[in-house]
Amino acid sequence: MRKPLLGALLAVLLLGAGAAPAMATSHDAGAPTKAVRADAATRVADPAPRTQLAAVDFAGTVALSNCSGSVVRTPQSQPTDPALVLSNGHCLETGFPAAGQVIVDRASTRTFTLLNSAGTGVGTLRASKIAYGTMTDTDISLYQLTSTYAQIQSTYGITALELNAARPVQGTAIKVVSGYWKRIYSCSIDGFAYLLKEGSWTWKDSVRYTSACNTIGGTSGSPVIDDATGKVVAVNNTGNEDGARCTLNNPCEVDANGTVTVRQGINYAQETYGIVACVSTGSRIDLSAAGCTLPKP
Repeated sequence: MRKPLLGALLAVLLLGAGAAPAMATSHDAGAPTKAVRADAATRVADPAPRTQLAAVDFAGTVALSNCSGSVVRTPQSQPTDPALVLSNGHCLETGFPAAGQVIVDRASTRTFTLLNSAGTGVGTLRASKIAYGTMTDTDISLYQLTSTYAQIQSTYGITALELNAARPVQGTAIKVVSGYWKRIYSCSIDGFAYLLKEGSWTWKDSVRYTSACNTIGGTSGSPVIDDATGKVVAVNNTGNEDGARCTLNNPCEVDANGTVTVRQGINYAQETYGIVACVSTGSRIDLSAAGCTLPKP
């Protein structure tokens, strides 16, 4: 997770209004390393599968107050289902969940700026609740909105991004799309960390980017999109900033034998395919559903 976004906002002021700070590295206040990657207007996914893929852009992403995010759907989602916004657990307005903590169905009125393909905010979406949030094993948050997928499509002409139900593959070309910064990073999946440790948190089977995705504070929660399919395969969350070992903003990799590896300047994301089996009818999070392996309270 990145440092609090305060540093990034200060950089904006120093560079001048409208300038995007090239070196901003702070996250949401209290959020781990890349967690604070500012909220971003998310693109609302089509209730029906896409038949023709366009180039990856900002449509369906959202900007949060401190992070990035996206409007997402599963392959089974229906147009009348309440829409879901995906971000990081460390981006929650309630602060970082403690190690071992899982939040389910907590009331929320948080708002999100929805972006179109050009990265322009076209409307405000509102949450009805935090459907799910945790920093245990993974770093994700799912907000249920007061709007359905069909309503977002009808009002803004924007469809939700679809979550890929399959685990991502090494070497896949990806885009990390930050609605907070209105910036797209292009790289590939370099590999996977068996365990990724940062402070008191541990994440399993994390995606490691190649160095071209040099994400910064405020990009936390950005959808990681497969170039070939246009589907979301992960959610951006952290990176090793200073070369320190397993500390806040300096995650380390731990392999199955316990060997620790530090990769300064390398960034990471959390896989999202495991979410699909946990989303039931009406966008309800069902942690007892067959195949759902998300941590339980």
